Amino acid sequence: MLGDCITRVREQAPLIHCMTNYVTVNDVANVLLACGGSPIMADDAAEVAEITSLASGLCLNIGTLNSRTIQAMQTAGRTSSELGHVTLLDPVGAGATRLRTRTATDLVENLDLTVIRGNISEVKTIAQGAGTTQGVDADAADAVGEGDVAATAAFAKELSAKTGAIIAITGAIDFAADAERCFVIRNGRPEMGKITGTGCQLSAMTCAFVAANPERRLEATAAAVACMGLAGQIGWANMAPTDGNATYRNRIIDAIFNMDAATLEEGASYEVI
Repeated sequence: MLGDCITRVREQAPLIHCMTNYVTVNDVANVLLACGGSPIMADDAAEVAEITSLASGLCLNIGTLNSRTIQAMQTAGRTSSELGHVTLLDPVGAGATRLRTRTATDLVENLDLTVIRGNISEVKTIAQGAGTTQGVDADAADAVGEGDVAATAAFAKELSAKTGAIIAITGAIDFAADAERCFVIRNGRPEMGKITGTGCQLSAMTCAFVAANPERRLEATAAAVACMGLAGQIGWANMAPTDGNATYRNRIIDAIFNMDAATLEEGASYEVI
């Protein structure tokens, strides 16, 4: 059910406009290429509307905010919303500072978002309008364990109903929900947390998956989340004893490059509640 989503990405090669942070921009571009999409990066207010109109999807990542890019994100987001394109928000670090929190909540309120993807602390901030995170990491108090699955799925469904967006919450256990259904996904490796940018990469890849599968937005989001986690498992299995986190980053991207429908279908570990 999820495997054919990546086939559609490779067939259609959707162009994704990424307004992402400068820490991870190169890896974001490479992951999009690896999964079959096509990246374009532009953040000047004078051209973002035009670039967005050419793309199939817009990925807004607030990881390295400044006043110039906030305005440009609003402009690009309005254009994407008006054209009915896929618009994804990655509220990196929302809850850590007033600027991040205000920017994230403003984007949610003013744009027609297709997907909101973040860790549990960031997504709670979106829901509540305030919160706390540890830098760009989830607050330890918010960690989702097996005993929290049902409550987190219900929370994600409720927020989806409120915002109209697919809600993707990623961590040790991942969730992808609309107002009616929630995929609970158990792929990935804890070592992925030692690499900067796997979340940013996932957001861009999710945007491509949804753009290529517009009639199956929830399944496409779940497929992207499972694909990233499965790539983490495959990449880790291929590590040599002397390899470190830089090699692991490359192995994850390589695993996505080599991912096909059968591998994703067989390796995706999930339930729907």
